[in-house]
Amino acid sequence: MKKLLLSTALLLTLSLSFISCRDTKKSDSVEETMENVSDAVEDAAEDVEEATDDAMEAADDAMKETESTLEKAADDIDDMANDAVDATNEALDKAEKAVDDAAKSTGKALQDASDAVEAEVQKITDEHYEKKKD
Repeated sequence: MKKLLLSTALLLTLSLSFISCRDTKKSDSVEETMENVSDAVEDAAEDVEEATDDAMEAADDAMKETESTLEKAADDIDDMANDAVDATNEALDKAEKAVDDAAKSTGKALQDASDAVEAEVQKITDEHYEKKKD
């Protein structure tokens, strides 16, 4: 009986020590897993932060480029409007000169016609008086 009791005690001690070691290993494994998870979460957070910074930088660059493009477009529109105003003013000046030239030509033509009519009237009048004298 003494041997049985000692054998049982020995088996119990061995089984407790194996279970105890196994629990320690599981505990260590859980701790390592938690550390690994914690490291992975920190790495993911850093990656997200870097990606966010890159996205913000890209958005800022895009906004600056868009602003530059809009300013250039506004300048181009302003230049085109000024060119259109200049062209309109030149066309108006040319039209005004053409109207003035036409008015002068018409006045000269009327004066020439008037002079011709007057000369013809004078000629007819002179012929008429000469016929009456005869």
